[in-house]
Amino acid sequence: MERLPPLRYAAAIEAALRNLLGADRGYSGLICKNPINSHWIVQEWESTPYTLDDLADYIDLTPEKAKEKPVEDYGLGRNCMLFDELRAWAYKAIRQGWPDYNQWLNACLDRAIGYNVNFSTPLDISEVKHTAKSVAKWTHRNFTRGTFDDYVARTHTSEMQSFRGKKGGRPATTTANGRPWDVLGISRATWYRLQNRS
Repeated sequence: MERLPPLRYAAAIEAALRNLLGADRGYSGLICKNPINSHWIVQEWESTPYTLDDLADYIDLTPEKAKEKPVEDYGLGRNCMLFDELRAWAYKAIRQGWPDYNQWLNACLDRAIGYNVNFSTPLDISEVKHTAKSVAKWTHRNFTRGTFDDYVARTHTSEMQSFRGKKGGRPATTTANGRPWDVLGISRATWYRLQNRS
């Protein structure tokens, strides 16, 4: 399956731009007018394509903004939403009896189809099958009784619980120094990019 972090990033930018520009929320991504046809006047302001980071500089992608409205169930967001919902379900569901692969694949496909019909513009069945197969294959290979027991043993030691307790209630979106990007008047993404450069 595609790498999900770039897809999520692209979906968040797509949704934020759609909201910023007041674009059609129901647009499914199909082109109805050919920009190459001489009948249409096409203006090009930028000779090189924008990168996602270029576009992100003009919109608010802070976690607080993302919490206001979830990534919508259209465009790139549908693929991400389907994958996220299906994998979250799969992590728990596979532990209910540890089924064989074919049973598990059918269960994942049934669940994925159920999630897909709730989208305002559902994905093609081939995309749904691909996502279901990806989730089923990964969870069946990596989530066994043994690996799950090892995971619990590794992540629930007294040292880990002590560390989590010391961390306290500080949100994951802040640093030990609070929210320095607010003080500087820049976006969180820009602040982290600057930190990575130095």
